[in-house]
Amino acid sequence: MTAPRRRTLHLNAFLMNAGHHDAAWRHPGSSPERVTDLRYFQELALTAERGLLDSVFLADGLALWGKARHNALGGFEPLTLLSAVAAVTQRIGLIATASTTFNEPYHLARKFASLDHISGGRAGWNIVTSGTADEARNFGREEHLEHRLRYERAAEFLEVATRLWDSWEDGAVVLDKERGVYADTGRIHPAAHRGEHFGVAGPLNVPRSPQGYPLLVQAGSSEDGREFAARYAEAVFTAQQTLADAQAFYQDVKSRAARYGRSGDDIVVLPGIAPVIGSTEAEAKALERELTELQVPEYGLAQLSGMLGVDLTGLPLDGPLPDLPEERDINGNKSRFTLVAELARREDLTLRELIARLGAGRGHRVYAGTPEQIADQLEEWFTGGAADGFNIMAPVLPTGLTDFVDHVVPELQRRGLFRTAYEGGTLREHYGLPRPANRYAGAAA
Repeated sequence: MTAPRRRTLHLNAFLMNAGHHDAAWRHPGSSPERVTDLRYFQELALTAERGLLDSVFLADGLALWGKARHNALGGFEPLTLLSAVAAVTQRIGLIATASTTFNEPYHLARKFASLDHISGGRAGWNIVTSGTADEARNFGREEHLEHRLRYERAAEFLEVATRLWDSWEDGAVVLDKERGVYADTGRIHPAAHRGEHFGVAGPLNVPRSPQGYPLLVQAGSSEDGREFAARYAEAVFTAQQTLADAQAFYQDVKSRAARYGRSGDDIVVLPGIAPVIGSTEAEAKALERELTELQVPEYGLAQLSGMLGVDLTGLPLDGPLPDLPEERDINGNKSRFTLVAELARREDLTLRELIARLGAGRGHRVYAGTPEQIADQLEEWFTGGAADGFNIMAPVLPTGLTDFVDHVVPELQRRGLFRTAYEGGTLREHYGLPRPANRYAGAAA
């Protein structure tokens, strides 16, 4: 009898322009002049692929985030960029963020099916409902849709998208040149959807892609977000500050999956971590201090105001947070609001201290240390029921990603915690997840 394969980490490289620290663009190790240089992102993806990481991931929003006066903001639309990255990489997964609030299912299903074909089965979709009024105002609305309604729309959006990806069965393209038959139209199906938010006839005008569906990723940790993840997500990006909080989140999301006929093993949970790496602990701490000293308080205060839904302009930086609303009154990112508010209260942080704590991870965990110490942290959370892997958020790019690949990955491999070679070709295979069955093929059988 073959012994079961040892569980190993899943690692995703979250790429963010000059790096995740809000002062990264000012650091000599960064390349802010290259944030609209295709070759820069191709090089980052190749570095991650050299490290055998499961995937690279691009966040996205439909408004200019923060104050461009003080940070290297803006850049490429992720699906366009990842199509070009696919051309120079061979194995690494390619995950793009796209909103269900400001897109239509047919349009987006077509784009992800195209990326999956272009990449040979390496596409992933980070499903977001969008979180800011600024985004709404770019689409003819004065206010953002109410939080619960956004998730209702997202659920229907995903139902339509999966119908469209299934609209061509795997054997629909027959390529019979002699008879003049390209496709068996009996195996091409309309979506025929008419719901509260969408009416879509279908079928999709792209044949079924290598993975069937892109890997479905979700990043919201509110009550609505957790329920959505349990029902649909195959990978979950989350921000957790403590081991106990991460363990509670991990158990909660996986236990909810049973309500939808799923196993907890069907969901890969990946907390974010911003590793500040040094050859010694002192060197890592010095880099962390250096980045903090490069912060522009005005920028950090504006970012914090956005996270909390409260205008903090003019408040003394060395004073405490003012009284905050309840989470139920927040119509943006509820889970991030709660995480930041609890961090400030738990550690009695001033505004200045809170801005410093959030500089590298925006609420994700930050850890400064040697490669061995960082590997210790990843191993503790992985073996302690808090994570199936991690979203690696290099504070400074490209140097932080290179250091992680060259020094932390080999340490994880020495411990038997990470692969030493790719075993599959698709993103789903990297994550150990099955290719979805086509609903129409199942009905015919």
